[in-house]
Amino acid sequence: MPLTHQEKLIGTSAQCALWRIEEPEEWFLQQLQLSPVEHAELESIKGWRRMEWLAVRQLVAELVPGAGRSVLVKDEHGKPHLHNSSLHVSISHSHHLAAAMVGETIVGIDIQKIVEKIGRLAPRFLSAAELDFIPPVQHRIEQLHVCWCAKEALYKAYGKREIDFCVHLLLDPFVYSPSGGEFKGRVIKGDFVAEFELRYVLVEGCMLVTAVTPILRANSLPFVADWPVQT
Repeated sequence: MPLTHQEKLIGTSAQCALWRIEEPEEWFLQQLQLSPVEHAELESIKGWRRMEWLAVRQLVAELVPGAGRSVLVKDEHGKPHLHNSSLHVSISHSHHLAAAMVGETIVGIDIQKIVEKIGRLAPRFLSAAELDFIPPVQHRIEQLHVCWCAKEALYKAYGKREIDFCVHLLLDPFVYSPSGGEFKGRVIKGDFVAEFELRYVLVEGCMLVTAVTPILRANSLPFVADWPVQT
């Protein structure tokens, strides 16, 4: 089964997991038993995006076991929620990997394949102060992906539109480690102000970042990646 990893995030109420997409579409359809509304949504999706759509729902079902599968629905802002559940959920996908995260507090997750062109795009999502703490040579591309995924995860956690990534989503300085690491970020938009623990790891050529509001800050431990990381 291509559930590549499942992890409880220490010091939080959240858990996350990755799924390597290898099965045919028919396998997912048999496992999920989609509702008529879900079938209608899937029919509007074409190509590989159908597999990503199915895989993240299978992954959420693995993270939230029970007698019946919790259906993933979206609110008026497009943020996913679990029908008839108080759990928070976030999803992402990139190429062959699907990612999902659930927790009792607000969560966000993002995964992106490493690409060189991110260097040209960095000023669009990082402030001048954030660009200053990223070294110009070693691991620059990887650290830029951490920052991009972190801001995407924060944006998903916030869950509403009209966000300026440079102004409303803020990252603390951090030193990139090839084995993974953690740092803090904040969302400050109007009356919404929240701090998040951000954790990152490079896996199968993709950068994965999770964002969660901690509930046991005093008991939080340093992040040690036990994913199949790349150096």
